[in-house]
Amino acid sequence: MLLVLCVDLDDDLGRKTGISTPVIGRRDVREAAVELATADPEDSDVNVLFKGLNITESVDDESVEVAAVTGTNGGDVAANRAVGEEVDTVLASLSTREEVRALIVTDGAQDESVVPVIRSRVTVDGVSRVVVRQAQDLESIYYTIKQVLNDPETRGTLLMPLGILLLMYPLAVLASVFDLPGLVLGVTSGLLGLYLLSRGLGVGEYIDSAAEGARRSLYAGRVTLITYLVAAVLLVIGGVSGVDQLETMQAADPGGLGALEVLSALVYGAIQWFAAAGATTSLGQITDEYLADQLEWRYLNAPLYVLAIAVVLHGVSAYVLGIEGLSYLAAALTSGTLLGISSTLVFAIAESRYPTDTEAPS
Repeated sequence: MLLVLCVDLDDDLGRKTGISTPVIGRRDVREAAVELATADPEDSDVNVLFKGLNITESVDDESVEVAAVTGTNGGDVAANRAVGEEVDTVLASLSTREEVRALIVTDGAQDESVVPVIRSRVTVDGVSRVVVRQAQDLESIYYTIKQVLNDPETRGTLLMPLGILLLMYPLAVLASVFDLPGLVLGVTSGLLGLYLLSRGLGVGEYIDSAAEGARRSLYAGRVTLITYLVAAVLLVIGGVSGVDQLETMQAADPGGLGALEVLSALVYGAIQWFAAAGATTSLGQITDEYLADQLEWRYLNAPLYVLAIAVVLHGVSAYVLGIEGLSYLAAALTSGTLLGISSTLVFAIAESRYPTDTEAPS
């Protein structure tokens, strides 16, 4: 007779279902397997019991019996002794005169430590270890990788630098044909460096947010979209004008200019254009706030502040370069200061006397 012994060394079957062990017979073992699967579907001993039943059903050339024996949740010695005692009970219950040989079914190396105990009581033909094909860790890794590859942001983060690195060799081979091996290494490392810097500094997120803001402004009809574009052009013109002024001053002074003179020349040539750019953007913002019914009086200070700062910087730079005298500097400082103070007072009084809807007390 072949005795299929399903070994549960830590007694999950008894602890989780309350079933008394050993369990002998196909029907009882099947019921025990169902009970354990209901109590804990993730327990690997469920597969041991069903594997024992599967082996029992597949043997048709000799008499066969199946039984489930358990140990204890304590130490290995106590568990092995408990298994030995239950094997003795199983052997005593078999009403057969045939020689009994055992096939041990386990779910891992830990349960196989009891094999010598069983072998001391009955001849053991072999040990069948149950391996579940749906391994949790491997499946988790597989679906994690799959999810990463399906996510556009994560896919770009991982695959783009890897793709750049993998392109180094074929590009190097191609460059060797044109005798330009150093160019490939420089270009590839430069691309990788720019990518890593953009990811580290969040440039991609800034570009995405700026593009999204521009798209919303375009569909919402915001004036600032146009004023920002005009201001960018004015800033470029101002930069060119500042450089032209610096070159003119350098040509007029062969002895060379100091650091303060260089800075003053750049400011003197560019300040009017920069002031126009600042006033344009602030007026566009004021217009959008008014159209959205969120305009407040103090917002009107912005273009006047820009003008006041421009007057002060123009006077200082002109005085440093010797283009204007001290009286012009004093007039510029005074007018700029008075313009800033007067605008602040005027609009503060207007806020207190004529509050807008957003400033009105509730």
